[in-house]
Amino acid sequence: MEQAMRSLALTMAALGLTIAQAQADQVEDFYRGKTLNLIIGTSTGNDYDFRARLLARHLGHHIPGEPTIVPQNMPGVGGVKAANYLASIAPHDGTTLHMIMSNMMSSQAIGSAGVQFDARKFFWIGNTTSTPNVTVAWYKSGVTSVEQVKTQPLIVGAPGGTVGVIYATAMNALIGTKFKLVTGYPGGNEVNLAMERGEIDGRASNSWASWKSTRPDWVAEKKINVLVQIGLKRAADLPDVPLLLELAGNDTDRAMLTFLSADTGIARALVTTPDTPPDRVAALRRAFDETMRDPDFLAEAEKAKMEIEPLGGEESQKIADSIVNTPPAVVARAKALLGDLLR
Repeated sequence: MEQAMRSLALTMAALGLTIAQAQADQVEDFYRGKTLNLIIGTSTGNDYDFRARLLARHLGHHIPGEPTIVPQNMPGVGGVKAANYLASIAPHDGTTLHMIMSNMMSSQAIGSAGVQFDARKFFWIGNTTSTPNVTVAWYKSGVTSVEQVKTQPLIVGAPGGTVGVIYATAMNALIGTKFKLVTGYPGGNEVNLAMERGEIDGRASNSWASWKSTRPDWVAEKKINVLVQIGLKRAADLPDVPLLLELAGNDTDRAMLTFLSADTGIARALVTTPDTPPDRVAALRRAFDETMRDPDFLAEAEKAKMEIEPLGGEESQKIADSIVNTPPAVVARAKALLGDLLR
């Protein structure tokens, strides 16, 4: 009897290996010779763009069949255009990837204009960093702390529909700041140029990792003063800059500011389309994890001063789903506060 059980166990193990190998072969056959599109929901020349292009150069080597990956910029509506494309137009077969903008989950939860996707149906492949977003003032403004903005106006720029607009509006309403918003910029680079020219006094939002990789000279020369960081924990190199949620005056406001800050836990995440077969999702997640350990990838990221703090696909998926599933009372308060911004 014991011998029979051992034989059965060995047979089942062998069968499992055979099935796993067959699935791996199917994935490799599917991806071999394919060209994958990597959609970037921003214009060129920013941290989303740089990270996506870096991934495009290395990720394919770790996907079975080693497909070619081609990056494609698709800016519009603060990232909503690209996410909608992924949900409804791109083939639902794992041949389209997307460096999703970090505010898409909260935008869905609060019902922002134009959202036609359900982020819970995307498959998270992995996240490259949990860097906080930051609000900054240009050094010539003379503003060095968020407390100063409670007594004097600060003109800040942000592309319409992005989190910068939401952050500035929330801070004005909940902590008493006097940010004056200028929108209409097509992307973050244009906001930076306007700040440098003296047309505005600061930028409402950009990731801290992005400042360090795209404008390291501004950081080193202290041309930008970080006023507040938006995330669930302070960046190690910004120990004295307050978190947005720490500035709340009561528990109700803190719950809402925590909701608005949670997206940064998956600040630069890669996703793929709904309905992608499970074996391809698993292969893409493995490829992402391997890429995050690839010496060539890490060397190129280090050379570009790009912060890499990876999080796996399954963990990233849980964070994304939790944001979309935020308690209705918190979402209702966000809708009431943000009002016309959602239309």
